[in-house]
Order: sequence, then structure tokens, then C-alpha cells
Amino acid sequence: MLREELNPYELGLGRNPANYVSLSPLSFIRRTAQVYPNYLSVVDGDRRYTWAETYARCRRLASALKQAGVSRGDTVAIMAPNVTAMMEAHFGVPMIGAVLNTLNVRLDAETLAFMLSHGEAKVLITDREFSPVITNALGLLAHKPLIIDIDDPQYEGGELLGETDYEAFIGTGDPEFSWELPADEWQAITLSYTSGTTGNPKGVVYHHRGAYLNAVGNVLAWNMQAHPVYLWTLPMFHCNGWCFPWTIAAVAGTHVCLRRVEAKAIFGAIRDHGVTHFSGAPIVLNAMINAPEDVKVRVTDRVIQCTTGGAAPPAAVIEGLESMGMNVTQVYGLTEVYGPSISCAWNREWDNLTTAERARIKAQQGVRYHMQEDLMVADVDTLQPCPKDGKTIGEVFIRGNLVMKGYLKNSTATEEAFAGGWFHTGDLGVLHPNGYLQIKDRSKDIVISGGENISTIEVEDVLYRHPAVLEAAVVARPDEKWGETPCAFVTLRPGVITTETALISFCREHMAHFKAPKAVVFGPLPKTSTGKVQKFLLREYAKDLNK
Repeated sequence: MLREELNPYELGLGRNPANYVSLSPLSFIRRTAQVYPNYLSVVDGDRRYTWAETYARCRRLASALKQAGVSRGDTVAIMAPNVTAMMEAHFGVPMIGAVLNTLNVRLDAETLAFMLSHGEAKVLITDREFSPVITNALGLLAHKPLIIDIDDPQYEGGELLGETDYEAFIGTGDPEFSWELPADEWQAITLSYTSGTTGNPKGVVYHHRGAYLNAVGNVLAWNMQAHPVYLWTLPMFHCNGWCFPWTIAAVAGTHVCLRRVEAKAIFGAIRDHGVTHFSGAPIVLNAMINAPEDVKVRVTDRVIQCTTGGAAPPAAVIEGLESMGMNVTQVYGLTEVYGPSISCAWNREWDNLTTAERARIKAQQGVRYHMQEDLMVADVDTLQPCPKDGKTIGEVFIRGNLVMKGYLKNSTATEEAFAGGWFHTGDLGVLHPNGYLQIKDRSKDIVISGGENISTIEVEDVLYRHPAVLEAAVVARPDEKWGETPCAFVTLRPGVITTETALISFCREHMAHFKAPKAVVFGPLPKTSTGKVQKFLLREYAKDLNK
């Protein structure tokens, strides 16, 4: 004990204000406004702001919220598309120690009411477009928050619900408001609710440290240079836009806001604003690929960088985007890990591979972010790591600084998620010999046929290669002989016709016969509010096929 007390590296070398400051992404905007005050920060319809103006507006928001009685630990919710106010809230709200709760704009009134009540929102900033569902949600609350309307001129319709609008509200704030970084970087910065299929959503809490590190991690994983032009096709309400509101501030880039995520608007922004980067779910990329030829923009003066996650993009989608001058990087993550924390880092020796071979590699989720500590695929019960053979399937486990604080007011779920000192993702995957992760399925989605594990993602990838297929989802269908067999649900491209027999034959030509679907159902796919296919519904439909 005496030896430890006399350790010269500890004596008189403690933390103090000169050598220790809590990590927070709020520090990024202060630096950028100082170094690049006149650089373009936001393009939002006809509105343009510089970084000096954006910083002043964020400080006004913080000041106005404080005057309204909001303080450290209070929740400020926001219901908005990708508009200026949504980006500014990522800075203005935590500047006073409050916690930002970004609401999914596709949710129903009952779910929104639960989130506002469970999170104890003191203020709700809400866009006029969502006034009908917000009105119904507020009617379910015993205690209503202060309502601030976003009166966006880009939208016609809806109603104003509050006593003031956003611009008037921040107009009461001080542009020189003196804010402070959190005393403790473990302090909560945001609250995001998961979208479960059963039960109430769980409230995922992020801290300033993790938000800071993942914002920097995005820069490193993407090899971002200074002053990128980032197009907002990814919802800012989803995992706080994968931390990109803070990332773009760190590199003094430009936010190009997109209120409507449609192919025509995306390509228009790429053409008009010199977009260099964007992120999007596979459904967005698929819409771009299938846009009319007169809408598409093929870039020749630069390579546009795109990250995608949520589901492995089919090789056909990756190939299609590359033909338009875009480089796709697959990322993997969950709400609980600040969005992406695993990325398919590219190796130079893959440059000379064929387009199809490169696409196959890019469909892998990859390796952990620089700021994430560890990743493993292991047995779900014993946590014994699986061999790196690209074949042995196990659950994906993550640990490190890019993991949430936990679930708000839900200690049981938090303990279960962190059992054994790892975050349990619930996803199944394999590790290749080079250590790259490839997701095979959610644990509940894997098909076990005659004792063989069949990845529904693998079957879907083959289906997407067929020229008639627009969307595909595969689930397990009960089978008396095999236990389960793959059942495919397919949406065809407009005006294109094919048959069940033709698609099954196509799959058998491109994969092991036992993996091919035994049945194909045509029609639109049911989706969640975030655009994910609701496979639990498809599994029920598949069961009914046996009746």
C-alpha cells in the first residue's frame, strides 16, 4: 500500500482544469465557429447559415430553454424531419445539461405518448407536419410539456399547437449565452427509444463521452477530409443520425437538409450542392437504383461516399451505386451502440477484384471502429468465442466506449443486455479468418432446416440478383420433414412478371439447393415505422401457408 502511495507517477499529478476536460461533442461547434465562422454550415431549402450563425442560433436555443425553466437532467423532445431545428437541437439542448429525445416521426400517438411520459419530456419541439398525431398523443398525457412549433415554410398544412414557434422562441435567447461542458462526461446527452415488436419501447441513454468518440470514429472510419458536404437522407431521429450532427461540426462540413427522402430530391441535392457524403438504409439505396433514368445523376468529378447499415445491402445495389460514381461502405450497429460502431474497412489488395467480388466483400459488416474496444462472435450461453472460419455462427457481442449507459428506468433489461461484461446484440454472425464480421441473421430469424443453419440474408441476397425482384424477405416456414424451410416474400419491379418456379430455380442455380426457398409469395412487404421489414408478421403468414 505504501509503495502505491509513493508512486511518483501519481504524487502531485492529479486531474485539474488545466489538464482534464470532459469529452463532449459540444466542443466541436465552438471550435468550428471560431476557426471557420464564414463557412457554410446548413443548406435547408432556401435558407443558408454559416457556422458563426449556427453557433449563435444553438446558443440562443440553449438560453431560451433555460429561461423556460429547463435545467440539467430535464428531457427536451423533438418531433421533426431533417430540418435546421433538428440539427440545432443536438447542440442547444445539451448545452444546458438537458437530454435530447428525438422522436421517430413515423410512430403512432399511443407510442409517442408513452415516450413523452416515460422520458418525462419538459419541452416538445414539434413540426407542423405532425400536428395530427402529436395532438392525439398529447391528449393521452396527464402532464403536457411546453409546446414549441416548427413552422417550416417548406411544408404546407398542419396546425400550430403551441404558444410560440421555434424561430420566435430562439429569438428570445442570447446569441452570446455562456454555456459549459458537462462536469462529468458520463452525463446523459440523448435519449432514443428502440422500436420493438412487442411491449413498450426501451429508452437508450447515450453519454457525452460516447457521442464525442463516435463522432470522431465516423471521421476515421470514413477517412473524411475537412469540409465535406453531407446530405441528410438518414433520419436524424435514428440514433441521433448516427452521431453525424456532431461529426459534421467536427470537420466543419455542410449539412444539406432533406425534408423528403425521395430519389428525385436526393439526386437533385447531389447535383445542386456538391454532395460528397451521405448515409442511408438499403431501402433508400434501392430507391436510388430504381429511379427513372432521367432523374439519376452520374457523378464524374468526384466519388461520393455512402455508408449503409440496418441490413446487408444486396450485391446488386452496391454494384448499381458504384456505376453512378458512389462508393458504398457497409457499417453495422444498433441504437444501443450509437449507431454504427463496426465498418467494412477497405484493403488495397481488393482494388483489382471484379465488381461482383468487391461487392461481396462490401456486403460484410467488417471490423470495430477505432473508438470501440472489442467485438466477438461467441456461443450465446457460454460466451465462448467461435472460430474465425467464416462458417461457425454465434451471437455478436460488443464492448467499449461506444455502448450505451443503459435503458432508462429499466434495470432488468440493462443487466440482461450487459450480462457477462459484453453487450448482447441479439444478432447472429460469423467471423472470417481476417477478423471481418458478417451478419447472418437476427437470432430469431435464422432458418434451421434438417439441422442446417440457413441465413435468410444469404437467400435474400440471391433473390435481389434476379432482374424482376424489387424487394425480398425470407423467413422460416414450418415443415413436417425438415423442421423448417425458407419461405420468400417478394415484391416485383413495376411491369415485370415472373413466377414462383422461376425464382426458386434461380436460387438453386446460385446457391446450395437446400438453402433455396421452398415457397415464394408475391406482394408488398410489411414494414416498421423505421422502414425495416416486419419479419414477425411474415413468419405468421408463412405458418398459414401450411393450413
